[in-house]
Amino acid sequence: MNFKVLKPYPSWGHYPPTRAQSAYVLEPPVTLPNTDSSMLPRGLGRSYGDSCLNESGVLLDTKELYHFFDFSEGVLEVESGVSLEEILNFAVPRGYFLPVTPGTKFVTVGGAIANDVHGKNHHVAGNFGNHVLELTLLRSNGELVTCSPSQNTELFQATIGGLGLTGLIVSAKVRLKKINSSYIDQEVIKYKNLGEFFELSSETGHEYTVAWIDCFASQNNLGKGLFIRGNHSTQKLALDVHPNNKKTIPLNFPSWSLNYLSVKAFNTLYYNQQLKKQSSGVVGYDPFFYPLDKINHWNRIYGKPGFFQYQCVVPKAQSHEQMQKILKLISKSGIGSFLVVLKMFGDYKKQGLLSFPEEGATLAMDFPNQGEKVLGLMTALDELVLECGGKVYPAKDARLSKQSFHQMYPEFERFKAFIDPNFSSNYLRRML
Repeated sequence: MNFKVLKPYPSWGHYPPTRAQSAYVLEPPVTLPNTDSSMLPRGLGRSYGDSCLNESGVLLDTKELYHFFDFSEGVLEVESGVSLEEILNFAVPRGYFLPVTPGTKFVTVGGAIANDVHGKNHHVAGNFGNHVLELTLLRSNGELVTCSPSQNTELFQATIGGLGLTGLIVSAKVRLKKINSSYIDQEVIKYKNLGEFFELSSETGHEYTVAWIDCFASQNNLGKGLFIRGNHSTQKLALDVHPNNKKTIPLNFPSWSLNYLSVKAFNTLYYNQQLKKQSSGVVGYDPFFYPLDKINHWNRIYGKPGFFQYQCVVPKAQSHEQMQKILKLISKSGIGSFLVVLKMFGDYKKQGLLSFPEEGATLAMDFPNQGEKVLGLMTALDELVLECGGKVYPAKDARLSKQSFHQMYPEFERFKAFIDPNFSSNYLRRML
């Protein structure tokens, strides 16, 4: 049975601004509502742009689809509304961990599949979709379809990274990763420029690697930052579920609070918090993978106008040269970010037709919504990404042009055949 609600369902970036949205809260046994409006599944709303919005239709709220079905030999079967946090709470005490995790655990399994999320270990584990063994998809004609790499293969490939447009993911089987400890052996290395970042990235032996960078570094030090790497600890430590001691940002910050001077000051302090060139230690999985999750509503830092997250990937062969151009353009613009992440994707075969990662360097950063000024910067960044055959991540996009999208994702023409005729989104309508 489903019940209808009307309430705000904004994107995480609060752009574009939205009014209250009609939604059906789905309950087991799952059926789709009888509606003439287009439908779109909705998880926990951590998509930054408009791929999670369906303003001319209705949303399918999956928060009540939280049931666990089976766990055997490291394979977990759950409903699509189960969050990654709930999986960790279940799996970690049993000696298992997520095979791939993004930078927040407040994501549903359905959302992780629909956006084919990636993490700090792409070079050795690929995307989340690489570990989905099977999923059950409910189409708008009432048909329940079992999809896997060997069954309804093309629909399976379209659904992974398909932004919720091929139907409702009802449940999925996911292979987890065996661990001996819930702690991470971590190293943090201060480095001075992009050249040093690529040298550190080429070193093997660490499952998880990522860098925070100072986007206001001087031209001679573009890309300088802190390189963070780690492995699941082999020490005999507990399999603890780490406490979630959260702080909350109760209100939107004033939009002027994030400016050139405040962001530059933060970046300087953050880079210099570590006095030594290299530090090492044992940390819990929560601070290692999910540092922002300890702050409820951290998106309010950007104020009522909201913000954009821009994430791109550029091919490995041109990654150094092109990242130099990209960071130079950002530095010159004066529109900085305190949250800029740089890492390498590996040569790992993806399952999803529209999956984002490709072998190369990926840069993700937040920009406060400053209207045409920041929109113009991101359009200029698109041009640098396109000229080397790179692309932008649809799950975080709110403004990419239709022309640029089709250049970046030529597979979209093939994907269109698998879109459920009664499913749609703001993002899809923008790209059609």
